[in-house]
Amino acid sequence: MALCGIGCVNWSVEGVDLWCLRANSCARAPIGRPGRARCVLIWRRRGGVRCNASTRSAVLGDNCGVSGSVEEEEEQEELGIVTRFEMDDFDVSDRVSIGLGGRADEVVFEAIVRNSNSPLHNTRVVLRELTSFQAQRRGKRAIEVLRKLARRRFLYHSYSMQVHGYISTPSSGNSGSFTLVHGYHGSFSLRHWLQQSDWLPTLEATLALDEESVRRVGDDTVGGPAVSRQLRLIRLLMRDLLIGVNYLHSHGLAHTELRLENVHISPVDRHIKVGLLGNAADFDVNRESKNVLHGNTDRRKMMIAFDMRCVGFMMAKMVLRELMEPSHFTKFKIFLMKGNDPSCLREFLSPMLNKNSPSGNTGMQILDRNWGAGWNLLALLLATKPSQGMSCVDALRHPFLCGPRWRVEPSMNIIRWGLGSTAVRITEEYIYGRHQRGRLAHFIELMEMLNPHSKPKSWLELLPGRWRLLYCTGRHIGLTLRQPAKRVLIGDVRLNVERTSERKNAFTFTSNIGFDVMIGRNWPHDKTGVSGSLKITSSFRLRAGRRLYLKEEEVAGGTFFPTQSASSGSVEQKLLGKRWRKAVPFSEIPSSLPVAKLVSGDVDVAMTLDGPLGSDVQAAARVLNEVRLQVPPEMFDVSKVVCGTYVDSRLLILRSVKGSALLFTRHCADQTG
Repeated sequence: MALCGIGCVNWSVEGVDLWCLRANSCARAPIGRPGRARCVLIWRRRGGVRCNASTRSAVLGDNCGVSGSVEEEEEQEELGIVTRFEMDDFDVSDRVSIGLGGRADEVVFEAIVRNSNSPLHNTRVVLRELTSFQAQRRGKRAIEVLRKLARRRFLYHSYSMQVHGYISTPSSGNSGSFTLVHGYHGSFSLRHWLQQSDWLPTLEATLALDEESVRRVGDDTVGGPAVSRQLRLIRLLMRDLLIGVNYLHSHGLAHTELRLENVHISPVDRHIKVGLLGNAADFDVNRESKNVLHGNTDRRKMMIAFDMRCVGFMMAKMVLRELMEPSHFTKFKIFLMKGNDPSCLREFLSPMLNKNSPSGNTGMQILDRNWGAGWNLLALLLATKPSQGMSCVDALRHPFLCGPRWRVEPSMNIIRWGLGSTAVRITEEYIYGRHQRGRLAHFIELMEMLNPHSKPKSWLELLPGRWRLLYCTGRHIGLTLRQPAKRVLIGDVRLNVERTSERKNAFTFTSNIGFDVMIGRNWPHDKTGVSGSLKITSSFRLRAGRRLYLKEEEVAGGTFFPTQSASSGSVEQKLLGKRWRKAVPFSEIPSSLPVAKLVSGDVDVAMTLDGPLGSDVQAAARVLNEVRLQVPPEMFDVSKVVCGTYVDSRLLILRSVKGSALLFTRHCADQTG
């Protein structure tokens, strides 16, 4: 086959050289530099390659022609545009918008293009003068990324800050002046938008949230209360941001600088611009070498995980406005830097966010909706390990961003997360009526059925840590209807699990019970008193075991407790119904399920009382009896815990010898000090 024609372009910042090969001859036709602006366009056609370059002073003739026939139906694909400007092409403004702030090695100007021959005539642009060598390298990298993404220019213009060209002035020194010319997309970055007092109605007006936009985002509420309005707006911003980041990832690029300060909202097309791509990094370092193929795969996963983590930080600031304060965001970052699991963020942030909002924090209400789907998405975005994270496509399919109009089949992890989140929220209401107690017992049974870590090997990794008791399905005795000898107000009840060095499966369980002894008759209004603590320690060994689910005929014989059959029977009816049939991994309830069996050893009890009560033995005994009466028996005598039925990164369920369940959440509140 004869060689019809090949066009090669050697790109550089200062000049563009065009080479044309025809048959077996080679002719070089360099493009001269114009007076003011220069634009180089390249088209690919069927049957050959045609090169066309237009300037203000010269037009190439047949030296860059196309050999061979061209079909009538042609497909044109623009590969790149690079424009060189002069300073005389602009009217520079005497002020700069606050949202365009740059780095220390950048000088930013706003300007209007006054060159009537330019397609950008009377268009407002941003001139970003790059003074250092590193800054100029970022600017040239932004132009290089532009050429790489120009195959799909529509998406590039929609989700990236458009680079129009550059101004380059050579000097006598080693490096000349280099100024990047890019688009102007409003005076505020997304951070400045969120810092405004009227940010919600202003952003709604900027994005023109009509009924069509509401339909696209999947929320059927127009207007609505503040929580619904913010949720709809956050869904729009997050989906637009993820589409733009996914556009970069699909072209083998990582942004590496995703922050609220670098993101702008264009009032023209109402899209989020992910900023300049001067620090965009390629996934593949060396595609030609087969030895680095595995390394490039790991590099790709790590860079995607880094970008998604940055998106998670942006989402956290958008939803939880308190994190816009540097002190709160510093605590937030320290919590994650210390290796804490992001799934425990709700337990960590609740004291901080609910401190000044008695009616409830708006951001927490947004994340708590839809069975806590927002916390699940935030935990996946902020995952420290690339294998535990998610891609942009998976995030766009997450129930939190889809809304009620988009039917999304939840995964098993989402179902487990929703059950646990709902159980935690019910326990926070504290008023345990018969209906709430029944729902909590039902959710706990469902979680045990769907336990993702049934083998002891998984428990060895997840069980150690500090856990806070949320609820017990056993008895509940308070102070309201009694006249105790000593009025004791129970505080936090925690369970510390530590691995011992003796054996691999050996643990130490320590139950820490904090309480206050209230003195005087005004205790319903004044809860201050003498502080005290109770500490119970016991050793345990972890083994594999099974939990039996009893049949009705077995219970009728009188061998087992009747409460077990009633509980398992109701769960069996609900699990096999239409609502849970798809979620349950088995067609019928099995007779037994694997659990982690706990074999206890000796128990040590120690109590500490402050003030004069510490020296009164009889008063201390009455306080001890009152504490023992109010707390679950399994927390006073941890040897009554016989097995663990559910564990993950944030929740733990233990069962006692009488069958009652204890629900714990991983405690991380004081690990940032």
